[in-house]
Amino acid sequence: MKKVSFYTLGCKVNQYETNAMMQKFKEAGYEIVDIDKDISDICVVNTCTVTNMSDRKSRQALRKVKLQNSKAIIVATGCYAQVYRKELEEMPEIDIVLGNEEKNKIVEYVEKYLNERPETKISKIEEIGNIKEFEDMGQISYTEKTRAVVKVQDGCNQFCSYCIIPYARGRVRSRKIESVIKEIKQIANNGIQEVVITGIHLASYGKDFENNIGLIDLLEEINNIEGIRRIRLGSLEPKIITEEFMERLIKLEKICHHFHLSLQSGCDETLKRMNRKYTTKEFEEIVDRLRKYYNDVILTTDIIVGFPGETEEEFSTTYEFLKKIKFYKMHIFPYSPRKGTVAANMPNQVDGNIKEQRSKKLIELSNKNQLAYNQQLVGKEVEVLFEEPHYIDTQNCSNCNIQEARNNEKIVKYYKGHTQNYILVHYKTNEDIENQIKTVKVQRADIEYVEGEDSGRKTF
Repeated sequence: MKKVSFYTLGCKVNQYETNAMMQKFKEAGYEIVDIDKDISDICVVNTCTVTNMSDRKSRQALRKVKLQNSKAIIVATGCYAQVYRKELEEMPEIDIVLGNEEKNKIVEYVEKYLNERPETKISKIEEIGNIKEFEDMGQISYTEKTRAVVKVQDGCNQFCSYCIIPYARGRVRSRKIESVIKEIKQIANNGIQEVVITGIHLASYGKDFENNIGLIDLLEEINNIEGIRRIRLGSLEPKIITEEFMERLIKLEKICHHFHLSLQSGCDETLKRMNRKYTTKEFEEIVDRLRKYYNDVILTTDIIVGFPGETEEEFSTTYEFLKKIKFYKMHIFPYSPRKGTVAANMPNQVDGNIKEQRSKKLIELSNKNQLAYNQQLVGKEVEVLFEEPHYIDTQNCSNCNIQEARNNEKIVKYYKGHTQNYILVHYKTNEDIENQIKTVKVQRADIEYVEGEDSGRKTF
């Protein structure tokens, strides 16, 4: 039995597709092994290209797995492979280069290589713009015990001026509701209580259907599935949050009150250059709408700093807008030029040092907001779905593994989990509470998490 391992970079869609590729190898009789612990016959690197840093990490990962598995067949797939095929074809470490649409046939390409041992590498990438329908990757075997990612949509029609993803993923393609429901019922049967609904541009779900079906229709169907306790949404385009959408959404008791709305900039002039489809006034109205319907809502976002032409005045406008909105957490990205996008050729590119300074300022604001929110939870009760044990050496406050925990009395066992609005909770216990939902009283708050004790309430 040949061994295959995986290294996944990037978004939740990539994570989902890695699970699907794993299943296809299992069905073909391969053994799935840990890329960091075992020597493999085949190593698959599922790449990302959302930023220059993602490109660099993808190349580094490919070189790393080849060093660890010198005799293995190395497969590069994913968004970086889709867009920068020629660069990967020139890397000697790689044997097979596959695009996103070729993931479904990855076993066929690997076995062709194994059987023929061609002198030149196999390289197969379909022009992504030609793909018209969502390609279902078949039944997936989940290794997760508490939360499963479900891909319901692919592609993006937005063409923001900085973004390469429409060229890596193609136009919007939505998955049929029946297929989604079938998979989530399987997930529920496996005892998994939370699903994360994700896509490349999730708000566009159903845009390619002729029957006027949208994301809210899908969510209503998922909400009816027995065994699923939580429905979490991936990143959303803000303008989907209309009054009509919210009036239907609040009737779904399983929806998690955590929304990741990609803002990118708090300055209207910058947003125009980015080709974003909203103004800061519209965005603020959307935030007010969410907070009107959910008093415990958590809002997170992505912000790009140093976009071409971003002046000190524009950055200051963004900073003040972010202070006003008070996101729980902001993911800050220095602008990264992507070859083939409009923004890469824009004048007035911002100096790297300026980007770094602006990033630090926004990270400080994000940390301040997160700590303030966590601190106001102290003394309150929260409901937590616990995911995995977590060991801390109380003497030096460092994380450690289970073997160290067994040999050291100063190491304390915690469980990590999340509230339905995605606050990370550490809970000190000697019990096994994996995949249990428990009410916890918050004792202490840090930036990244809160710490709780047993409230005495029922465990589900």
